[in-house]
Amino acid sequence: MQAATEPRNPRDEAAREDFYRRIDRLAMTPLWSVLGALITPTPASACLPWLWRYDELRPYLLEAGALISAREAERRVLVLENPGLRGQSRITTSLYAGLQLVMPGEVAPAHRHSQSALRFVIDGSGAYTTVDGERTTMEEGDFVVTPPGAWHDHGNPSDRPMIWLDGLDIPMVQFFDASFFERHPQEEQPLTREPGDSLARYGANMLPVDFDDRRPVSPIFSYPYARSREALESMRRQDEWDPCHGLKLRYIDPKSGDFAMPTIAPFLQLLPKGFRTARYRSTDATVFTPVEGHGRSVIDGQAFEWGPRDIFVVPSWRTVRHEADSDAVLFSFSDRVVQQRLGLFREERFAD
Repeated sequence: MQAATEPRNPRDEAAREDFYRRIDRLAMTPLWSVLGALITPTPASACLPWLWRYDELRPYLLEAGALISAREAERRVLVLENPGLRGQSRITTSLYAGLQLVMPGEVAPAHRHSQSALRFVIDGSGAYTTVDGERTTMEEGDFVVTPPGAWHDHGNPSDRPMIWLDGLDIPMVQFFDASFFERHPQEEQPLTREPGDSLARYGANMLPVDFDDRRPVSPIFSYPYARSREALESMRRQDEWDPCHGLKLRYIDPKSGDFAMPTIAPFLQLLPKGFRTARYRSTDATVFTPVEGHGRSVIDGQAFEWGPRDIFVVPSWRTVRHEADSDAVLFSFSDRVVQQRLGLFREERFAD
């Protein structure tokens, strides 16, 4: 927003500067001097398009594994800081992301916090996470939800390192100053449910007869990649491709049909070999990680070449076009669910 300019009178300028100094002592500032930065014509954060190559990151994760234990670190994570937001532990203005490592035989101790978290497994097989008394074994491509306030711990009984992408709403919770954190009295919380219990209860388009849980989070906390990938492959045969997204599905809360998490919107999409999307932009800055395939994403004219396990970010209101050199599956997450609930979300599709 830009105010109309008028000729300046030096005497008026001096009077204004004196006025500004006097009100500053009362902890006030004139709106007209900051309005353009507060209400911008279009999204204008410092968030930059960026790509992290997993092959470059993995050696540093393993080095961290030799430097500090999962128990000592609480969570052994290397934070992915957007280059335009360094020092803020943010991958976008509203979201945090990092790569977590659990070495063979380790346990990341149980705790809980106000922040919602997702795990997307990118390297390894056989580790587990336990959420509110139920344990699930994690495989590559699995999407796992940790609801706000839920006890959770991780362990790795396999013989190889386990690495997954963490996504949390830490910046949002910081903004509202609503963060709480608590350690469990035991390193691993007691198991109170059989593995697969939540998927059996809530994952078959059915609910227990007396179910009455109105929390805005999915009662399913583990979404196996094998099932999600099968859904994409079945839908491929229908040959209905969105020009901007290919075939894109959202992970949902089965009791409401809403997104699976209250503050983070997770997606999985398929781009067939040779598919080139039309340009698209939206207000939700989005974090992507390819699960399968190779290709590139052109963000505001800049091409980012990607392959499995790489991670890249498309900032708010930047145009993006995806091109698949082979069949590609992309996992992504953004703050779209919050923007939609607040009436802020906007998108634009281009014909090319």
